[in-house]
Amino acid sequence: MSGPQCCENPPALNPVSGSGHVEKLGGLDAYLSGSPDSKLCVILISDVFGYEAPNLRALADKVAASGFYVVVPDYFYGDPFDSSNQERPISLWLKDHGVDKGFEDTKPVIEALKSKGVTAIGAAGMCWGAKVVVELSKQELVQAAVLLHPSFVTVDDIKGGKVPIAILGAEIDQLSPPSLLKQFEEILASKPEVNSYVKIHPKVAHGWTVRYKTDDAEAVKAAEEAHKEMLDWFVTYVK
Repeated sequence: MSGPQCCENPPALNPVSGSGHVEKLGGLDAYLSGSPDSKLCVILISDVFGYEAPNLRALADKVAASGFYVVVPDYFYGDPFDSSNQERPISLWLKDHGVDKGFEDTKPVIEALKSKGVTAIGAAGMCWGAKVVVELSKQELVQAAVLLHPSFVTVDDIKGGKVPIAILGAEIDQLSPPSLLKQFEEILASKPEVNSYVKIHPKVAHGWTVRYKTDDAEAVKAAEEAHKEMLDWFVTYVK
C-alpha cells in the first residue's frame, strides 16, 4: 500500500522555509502562517516527508494569503521519512508513525485552535495525511476536507465521511488509482447529504501537488491547478 511511488521525488527539507514561523500548538511543533486573529483555519497534513518541505510551506503561505490561519503540524516529531536510509524502509518507518496516531495528535491541535477563537476548520491531507483527514471527517472534527493523492484511504473510509469532501487524484497513481477514485465518486454520489467533488488530474503522478520541481513550468502549473481547487473548496465550506 505504500510502495515506491509513495516516496518518489523527496523534497529537500528546509526548517526555515516559508514566510511563517514555527511554534508549539496542541503539543506539536507546527508551521504557522497567516493572521492568528482569523476565525477560519486550515490544517495542512503532510505526506511522509513532513512539515519542513518548502513546497508544502509555500502552499500554506498561499492559503494564508486568502485570509485563513494555516497550521502545518510536525506529526513525526522531527523524524520524517528519509528515503536515503536503506536500514529503515517506509514499511518500518510507518510502524513508528501510523496514521491513527496522526489522527489522535490532531485532536489537541484542534482544541488549541478553538481556544484561540477559531470557529471553523478545514483540513487537507497529502498522501499519508489524507488518511488522517478522512478520520477527522468521520468524527466531524473539521468543517471541510480535501484529500490530495491519498494513501491508505478505503471505500469504507469514504462511506463514513460526514463533512464536505473534495478528492483530487492523479491519473498515474498506484496507491489510489483512477479506478479507486471512481469508486469513491460513486459512493459520494449516493450520499447527497455530503457535498463532494472528485477529480482525476490527467498526466500527473502521485504526489504532484507538493513534490514538484519549482523550475518545471508544467509541473508547477499542474500543482497550482489543484491548489486552486483545494482553496476554492475551503472558501466555500470553511466560514
